[in-house]
Parts: sequence; C-alpha cells; structure tokens
Amino acid sequence: MSKNKRPITLNNIAKKLNVSTVTVSKALRDHTDISESLTKKIKKTAEQLGYFPNFAARNLSSKKTNTIGVIVPVIANYFFANIVEAIYECAFENNYDIILAVSQEDSKKERKHLETMLSMRVDGIIISASEHSENEDIFKRINKMKLPIVFFDRTINNSDYSSVTLTNKEGSFKAIENVIKNGYKKIGHIGGWQDSNIGRDRYAGFKQAMRKHKLSINKNSVIFSGFGKEDGYNSFIKMYNENNLPDFLFAITFPVALGIVEAAKDMGRKIPKDIDIICFGDSDLNNYLKPSISCVTHNISDFASKVFKLVLNQIDTKKNFAVKHFEIETELILKDTCIIKH
Repeated sequence: MSKNKRPITLNNIAKKLNVSTVTVSKALRDHTDISESLTKKIKKTAEQLGYFPNFAARNLSSKKTNTIGVIVPVIANYFFANIVEAIYECAFENNYDIILAVSQEDSKKERKHLETMLSMRVDGIIISASEHSENEDIFKRINKMKLPIVFFDRTINNSDYSSVTLTNKEGSFKAIENVIKNGYKKIGHIGGWQDSNIGRDRYAGFKQAMRKHKLSINKNSVIFSGFGKEDGYNSFIKMYNENNLPDFLFAITFPVALGIVEAAKDMGRKIPKDIDIICFGDSDLNNYLKPSISCVTHNISDFASKVFKLVLNQIDTKKNFAVKHFEIETELILKDTCIIKH
C-alpha cells in the first residue's frame, strides 16, 4: 500500500518496471506471451509493492467470480462439517473459492443467505435445505436466472433442480431388515419431519421392511421431529414416559442416536441390553462410544466430489445445463449395537 493509502494498481507496477500494463496483467496471469524471467520479476515487484488483484474489476470484465455459494443447515455436525471440507478441497483444486453460510435450520436465514449470494454474483450454489424450507419462490427465481444450483442430501419437493442424495429408502430398508433378522419385532422409529426428503424416504424404507416381514408398526413408537441430538433425547423421553418404548429404535441421524443414548442412560436403560438401536449416518465420535452404534453410512469424499462436479459442469456449460439427479450408494456397518436378540 502506498503512503496515500490508495491500492497499488497494475499501472504502478508497470511504471516501476518501465513496461506496459498489458505486460504486467499477462505476467500475473502466467500468460505464455511473457518470458519466465520477466514474469518472475513482475510478480516479485507486485509482492514488494503490496499489490492484490482487483477481483471486482476482473469479474466485471469476465462476468465470472470463480466463487460458489455453499449453504448447510448446521456446521457442528460430522456429516456437514466433512462435506464442506471435502467440497472446499474440490473447489481449491479447480481454482474456485467457497462462500459458506449456515441456515441453522431457519428458513428465513436460508433465504437471506441465498439473496446475499445472488448479490455477490456467485457462479453457482450448493445447498442442503433447512428442516422446513419455505423458499420455493427464490429457488424458482434462481432457476429462471439459469444460475446453477445443486441440492445435496436434503432437497425440496421439486424435480426442477439438480440434486445429489443418498439411497435413503434402500439404506433404511437394509438396516431394518437386518434388525428383523436378528429377532426383533417391536421396532420403533425416531424420524425426521415428513416434509423433508430424508425424513420421508428413510421412514419409507422402515415401513417397507416391516411390511415385507408382516410386522405391525406401533404408531406410539414412531415420532417425527428434527435431526439433532435434542430431538432424539426428547423423543426417547416421550416414549419412555408414555410407556411406549419398543425393543429397538431406528434413528434418522447419528445426532438423533446420540440423544437416544443420553436419554437411555438418564432413564437407567442400557444399550443394547435393554433397548437396541441403529441409525442413518456415522461420525468419528462413534469410534469412541461404548457401545458404538451400528449405522447406514457412505463415502463422504465421493459424495462431495459428485456434488461439486455437478455444479461445476453446469457452470461450464453456462445456461444450457441439464437438470440431473444422482443417488450415492449407502452401506450397512454393524458395530456394537444391533445384536442378535436372545
């Protein structure tokens, strides 16, 4: 920065080295027209003078910001924290910056973040919808603008937007069928809101397995709520107080399972001896739990890579991109819970 506090420009560097501003511009972009020695000299001078590129000016000319907005419902969560990190790595490798926002499961905050990203002229948006997203109008607006937007994990009930999700129904079915084969018949579910695709689809897999094996579903042993630890805790306590605890519980997410574990402990119930559990999703924390929780899981790196490649493909194809939907395979991992019922 110069003494008068004005930003250093290409012109300042050019005057210092007695070259043209075009030469400086090309050298800073590693253009092949400029020799390697001169490029090094120009970059060194730019660094000494304290030059930083004016991205706003560059974006006006290129009509591209090389930024992608990423909106997640929560960040203090194994799945979302690791997805964001993996997306960041993909972005860095492709010369993109990530603008991260957290909706905190709040539809109004989600809208505000979307509007901010639109005003920042991001090249694309990656989003996992909040619990009760009510922003269909702004999503339609984004679609009308032909701005690439990819939903991941949690979507809205509209096939007009590209998405990458998990095999939620199939993964849940596989988990519950294993539970049934282990001898359990009284199986309950602490699930997610049914206006959410993961809440709806994971419950559908649960129902399909129960019906296939001709087992009845006790409505009092099924509770729909949110996806966090407190939801698992409160739902377990409700079942316990109303004497509706089943022999086995299927949790919609790992945080919900953690809430179940904590509530069971507070109520003097041992897992898996008194009540057994399985959940959708995993966490590093699971390795330290005793007992560790059996779960339906997937490869986060593959998932993030698919999400990023999809939005990047849409950015590269400009306004002629096609809407696409992908499902990432899940697998059942058996740990200390989901034991054979004696």
